[in-house]
Amino acid sequence: MTTETKLPFDQDFVRSFSKQAGEPAWMEELRVKAFADVNILPMPRPEKTKIDKWNFTQFTSHTVKSEPFSSLNELPEEVKSLVAENKNLYIQRNQTPAFLSLSEELKNKGVIFTDLFTAAKEHGDLLKKYYMTQAINADEHRLTALHAALVNGGVFLYIPKNLEVSEPIQAVYLHDNAETNLFNHVIVVAEDNSSVTYVENYISTVDSAAGIFNLVTEVVANANAQVRYGAVDNLAKGITTYVNRRGVAGRDARIEWALGLMNEGNTISENTTNLIGDGSYGDTKTVVVGRGEQTQNFTTKIVHFGKNTEGYILKHGVMKDSATSIFNGIGKIEHGASKSNAEQESRVLMLSEKARGDANPILLIDEDDVTAGHAASVGRVDNVQLYYLMSRGIPKAEAERLVIHGFLAPVVNQLPIEGVKKQLTEVIERKVR
Repeated sequence: MTTETKLPFDQDFVRSFSKQAGEPAWMEELRVKAFADVNILPMPRPEKTKIDKWNFTQFTSHTVKSEPFSSLNELPEEVKSLVAENKNLYIQRNQTPAFLSLSEELKNKGVIFTDLFTAAKEHGDLLKKYYMTQAINADEHRLTALHAALVNGGVFLYIPKNLEVSEPIQAVYLHDNAETNLFNHVIVVAEDNSSVTYVENYISTVDSAAGIFNLVTEVVANANAQVRYGAVDNLAKGITTYVNRRGVAGRDARIEWALGLMNEGNTISENTTNLIGDGSYGDTKTVVVGRGEQTQNFTTKIVHFGKNTEGYILKHGVMKDSATSIFNGIGKIEHGASKSNAEQESRVLMLSEKARGDANPILLIDEDDVTAGHAASVGRVDNVQLYYLMSRGIPKAEAERLVIHGFLAPVVNQLPIEGVKKQLTEVIERKVR
């Protein structure tokens, strides 16, 4: 049984928005069908977190008009420090494409890097091949349907066959208007024998808001391709966030995630890698800091379909104040995925008596000839480590800070852009201080 959701928009609004955006007919119809499915489909049910009373649907503003940036000099200081001199850069201001730079060399080699609406108009057939067809479907549950119906931002990155892109490609999603509700869709496609590093930042420059962010990412790594995906989410207090990042890896392909999840509001995060091809590889490293009274649920899943596949999950979280976080790690080996290896580790540090962290490692094995293992721990800062540092003359507060940074370093160090790595370090410093 499903509960009817009273949406602030109707089907005519969805059609009108699609037409005004100049989208092809197939995208308009996908929106309309998804909108009709919202009341039919159930809500997702994240393990050990009740989200029935969370607001994912009630909002008044779907589009916020924002001015683009004519140059990087106009960027807020918080964003300037992230982008440095990156030649391959997209900046979205709320829902508005605000800046785009792609080197002539990559353009001439066939790389496509543009906002989602331009991609729909100029590369419609190519986008249609990957848009909610391989990694994620619109009809999975109510929030994916709502996303498909109301997408109002995002980016399309396409790497052609046999091309190795050595420099990172970066997208910054700037939230500087408290009225913003964002339905952002990111697609990264690496064709056969190609490689790319994509890094994104969600950053709020408002202190608080009451918005809804419904964010979906699709990564497709075809045969022998490699995608490194780094992200730092740092959205303001009061924003309810649903984020679903999903990847599909073909034969001998690799997808590596390095995720810094630093939102100040309630968050549901899903990250799934489907290892479809034989010899494919998935690695997910996630770092989380929770504070205040926020509730968060993080589910990381790697599913092995191909033979000789490898999947690794590493999640480290720090909880303080009255924050609550659930860490679900799922390694699933399907029947026929012989010689595969599924490993995971989840560890949570709690810095206060009222903080709550729960690490749930899950292994689902339907094949005999495999290797699998998991580790999980929830506890306080190690007193032995503190004693060792304090015996060297380091004050207790500073010693605790060093232990926390060391605990989170395995993920922080994986981010490939120094400005982004520095940002994540500063956010961690601010949140655990």
